[in-house]
Amino acid sequence: MSCSTLMVQGTTSDAGKTTLVAALCRILQRRGVRVAPFKPQNMALNSAVTVDGGEIGRAQALQALACGLEPHTDFNPVLLKPTTDKKAQVIIHGKVAFDLDAKAYHDYKPRAMGAVLESWARLTAAYDCVVVEGAGSPAEINLRDRDIANMGFAEAVDCPVIIVADIDRGGVFAHLVGTLELLSPTEQARVKGFVINRFRGDIALLESGLTWLEERTGKPVLGVLPYLHGLMLDAEDAIATATVDRKKTPKLKVIAPAYPRVSNHNDLDPLRLHPEVDFRWIAPGETPPAADLIVLPGSKAVRADIDWLREKGWATAIHKHLRYGGKVVGLCGGYQMLGQMIHDPQGLEGQPGSTPGLGVLDVETTLEAEKQLRNVSGHLSLPGQPAMTGYEIHLGVTRGAGLAQGAVELADGASDGAISPDNQVLGTYCHGVFDHPEALTALLAWAGMTETDQVDFAARREADLDRLADSVEAALDWEKMDALLPRHAAG
Repeated sequence: MSCSTLMVQGTTSDAGKTTLVAALCRILQRRGVRVAPFKPQNMALNSAVTVDGGEIGRAQALQALACGLEPHTDFNPVLLKPTTDKKAQVIIHGKVAFDLDAKAYHDYKPRAMGAVLESWARLTAAYDCVVVEGAGSPAEINLRDRDIANMGFAEAVDCPVIIVADIDRGGVFAHLVGTLELLSPTEQARVKGFVINRFRGDIALLESGLTWLEERTGKPVLGVLPYLHGLMLDAEDAIATATVDRKKTPKLKVIAPAYPRVSNHNDLDPLRLHPEVDFRWIAPGETPPAADLIVLPGSKAVRADIDWLREKGWATAIHKHLRYGGKVVGLCGGYQMLGQMIHDPQGLEGQPGSTPGLGVLDVETTLEAEKQLRNVSGHLSLPGQPAMTGYEIHLGVTRGAGLAQGAVELADGASDGAISPDNQVLGTYCHGVFDHPEALTALLAWAGMTETDQVDFAARREADLDRLADSVEAALDWEKMDALLPRHAAG
């Protein structure tokens, strides 16, 4: 049996493409099908380090987990990481190629398609099934020319497509009919059906609309997926702000600034979802409230984001927070902001120059062209030396006397990050330090939270993938889906 390919496209960003692909991957994996995820082109600031030493979108790492696979650069051959509103870092097969503005990248797309097809060919040779995720919407008229992310890819490899839409946003029938109408006749023909996502309420009230949709378009509704609350699944790019239904009284208040170029904000999901932590992202225009712990997440434009922090009053708020005995953690770009200076002599993130940091760690950072990409393990330099695992993705090299007290002792013998002499500030390049249950408990204790149960978010993520797969498997019409996906592994 040859490898089958199914592509999931959406009527909008955040319609449910990532979660539907993850669910299908887990369903097939549980059936014994050798399945792999694939996203030809992704634009996101949430990324992960792969087993082959590259960088892909964080959502594809989640989908790989759903397949029981280590993340690989072939799962997301083209990754765009915006540096400004008009420019992005272009990552091909896991490695930085160059920075391009929108027009220059549009001209580059035919070459990017070559990288996409190379990865797709390798995956289809190695797996029974490849489940593909589109990007944004296939009906963006201005992006149709040279498209490699949606129908352009589907047409190139001749694969079937299903379209998912989010009913919770409203206008789901207009989204689906309008999207289909804006496709070419050949593209419309490869659409095999619709999936409606995030439905809550009495399904009987939706039946007349589903009948109308099928009669109007000639396409079947393959399933109506329920709204699932509280899933611990990595977001593609948008910051998750949903409130958490806690059964325990919070013991620690944690805040983080949502600066314009925040990256890998999923690092903070274990804090947001912890049953005893009151965590909030603080939006632009909001005054930073009192808290026990402030976390500065990563940034794709560190100098621009620290200027933003100063403009919004965060620098003053952080220094006041420390004077009152609060704790601060900086991750990756947030760690760089905690130092004395950030130097960018090559103009890697904007105009060449230097910008003062917050000055709460005695270190300075110089941005260098070669990106550091690696998976790491070790232990935190905190009581009990709790184990941690994570990954590094950064341009900067940090030096200074403040490194005398490292934050993480790595398995290879190196030290990472810094802890201030007064034990109030901790900075590290390691993403994922909150993911490991021992490390999370130790960091919360360091911030002032004691007598808490360990929470294992890796186990929670696995359980939520199974919960998602169970829900999607129950909601889909498998008489129709079996024509699109393999029921069993290749013989």
